[in-house]
Amino acid sequence: MNKVFVYLVSFGHLCVDLAPGALPAILPFFVLHNGLSYTEVAGLMFASSFLSSLVQPLFGYWADKTSKHWFMALGIALSGIGLGISGLSSNYWFIFLAITLMGLGCALFHPEAARVVNQTSGNHRATGMGIFSVGGNAGFGIAPLIAAAVLTAWGNPGTMVFGIFGLLTAVVMFYAVPKMFASMKERVSSESGSDEIIAQEGENDWGAFARLSVVILCRSVAQTSILAFLPLYCIYRFNVSEAATSPLLAFLSIFGVVMTLAGGWMTDRIGLIRACRLGYILMAPAFAMLIFAPSIWWFYPIVALISFTLNGTYAAYVVLGQSYLAKNVGFASGVTLGLSSSLGGIFTPLLGLIGDAYGLDIVMWSLVGIGVLCAVGSFILPEPFRQGEPLKH
Repeated sequence: MNKVFVYLVSFGHLCVDLAPGALPAILPFFVLHNGLSYTEVAGLMFASSFLSSLVQPLFGYWADKTSKHWFMALGIALSGIGLGISGLSSNYWFIFLAITLMGLGCALFHPEAARVVNQTSGNHRATGMGIFSVGGNAGFGIAPLIAAAVLTAWGNPGTMVFGIFGLLTAVVMFYAVPKMFASMKERVSSESGSDEIIAQEGENDWGAFARLSVVILCRSVAQTSILAFLPLYCIYRFNVSEAATSPLLAFLSIFGVVMTLAGGWMTDRIGLIRACRLGYILMAPAFAMLIFAPSIWWFYPIVALISFTLNGTYAAYVVLGQSYLAKNVGFASGVTLGLSSSLGGIFTPLLGLIGDAYGLDIVMWSLVGIGVLCAVGSFILPEPFRQGEPLKH
């Protein structure tokens, strides 16, 4: 694995995800200063996430046709510029188009970046994917802090900080990525047995990929729902304040970064299928533990286990999808990173309706059921037809 290159792409992941990570923190400023309604706010989130996820597979399919490393630089630029110009007007449709541009930038970056990480991680693809993912997690983590600081200081036009940073980073990526990739190819040509670049060889197994997508969808519903309902369940069960739930959510996010890295390392050692099965077998018991926990303090170790089931399997299912579609790694990345993941948010409101009708305990039991579906689904996933082998000359 070429660590320098993987870390560079991970840094690009951080930069491109600053914009969508900052958007939730910026929206209250838009509501206050531009008078946006809650419906309009929801529309901006739709433009940012769902529309972006729909087109990710298309960009991935395009990247599969011919190597397009400039997708990464252009994606970072569009993501930053889109959010950057959103604060320059109070017109809702201008803001909507700006946020859509931001979402397209994210959609452009992710499939190509994941495809390149797959190629350049050698026999440590899951570890490489874990490092790549942490970059995005870091972007989402620090973005709200930056957004609050710059908009408090300069008002809505402070969003231009993200545009300027995105452009500068895009220039670096535009020149650095092709040079580093060409250098790696030269090394592979001269060094027998090098594992820095993996050939995209093998057959596509669309049936297995479809089953994996369903499992990822169930996982996405679980992840989105636990973020939405965990604070509410704490308040319902233990009569604590809203502020008392914030440390628990912060713990879930921070531990998620740790589990993403650890999960990649583990997957490279026990295999893709075993890693998925191990994580998803534990999902239902972990959600059930929340229901029987005697105090909020018990939630912390339980949330750590939940974080492992959700984040520790990230690298495994992304690389597994790339292995199932060995001839369309970019498309597979677009689906696993975008479409299958974001669709989980569509089903979360259904759990909200269940909660309104029957109570939050039933919502938690529903998550237990989703965990069972993930576990069962993981046992009908076949081993990839052909694992990536080091490119030899």
